Amino acid sequence: MATNGKRETVIEARGVEVGFGDRLVLKGADLDVYRGEILGFVGGSGAGKSVLMRTIIGLIRKSAGTIKVLGSDLDQLSDDERRAIERRWGVLFQQGALFSSLTVMENLQFTVRENLHLPQRLMDELAVAKLEMVGLDASVCSKYPSELSGGMTKRVALARALALDPEIVFLDEPTSGLDPIGAGDFDTLIATLQRVLGLTVYMVTHDLDSLSTVCDRIAVLYDGKVIAAGTMDTMLKSEHPWMKEYFRGKRARAAIGAREAALSGNG
Repeated sequence: MATNGKRETVIEARGVEVGFGDRLVLKGADLDVYRGEILGFVGGSGAGKSVLMRTIIGLIRKSAGTIKVLGSDLDQLSDDERRAIERRWGVLFQQGALFSSLTVMENLQFTVRENLHLPQRLMDELAVAKLEMVGLDASVCSKYPSELSGGMTKRVALARALALDPEIVFLDEPTSGLDPIGAGDFDTLIATLQRVLGLTVYMVTHDLDSLSTVCDRIAVLYDGKVIAAGTMDTMLKSEHPWMKEYFRGKRARAAIGAREAALSGNG
């Protein structure tokens, strides 16, 4: 969506600093996420990719900077206003973070119970609808997380993230732990849901295939700051040493080759 010819910024981070003990992980990070895009957020191991995401959603406290979501400065909101904003986003954590003592149905209904007052029948129908949205069906409703495969856990967690019909979805390493086929299927699911539901997707990932196939833009975190943001083509042209190794190194060749083959096929 554009406003006065410009893309609408739905997440705006400026000068964000986060530290643990005497170690500063984020050192004045700036980031914009635009409505309707899939943004891939990358960086080295331990660089703070997930830290920034968790800071935006309020799980980690920042020591400096400002964060605006959907036009609101999160530091300036009352508790009720903050809860209203939080209902407009959903989160999929790296390992799914399903409640092990609850069934799939109960996991999906947890957020709904916390925020809405709906009859049980309607909540049951809503849970099944969300499961179908991510490629599962009612047969998994009575299962516990320990009975699910890794791919099914990710899909149930994604269904829970979509429970309140959010505008923004945060995904933390959504394809980690999945085999290449499962990861590819999950990428396709994310792209389809983004397109059909008009979601804005903030995806923390290290998966070059995901970056190449589903992300509209990529942002790179290095030494506590976002050093680049743009398309994959922008990433491939960078001469920054870390970016050069990450996007054009030996491990990147297969993903880049697949991207080029796809582009050639579309041409």
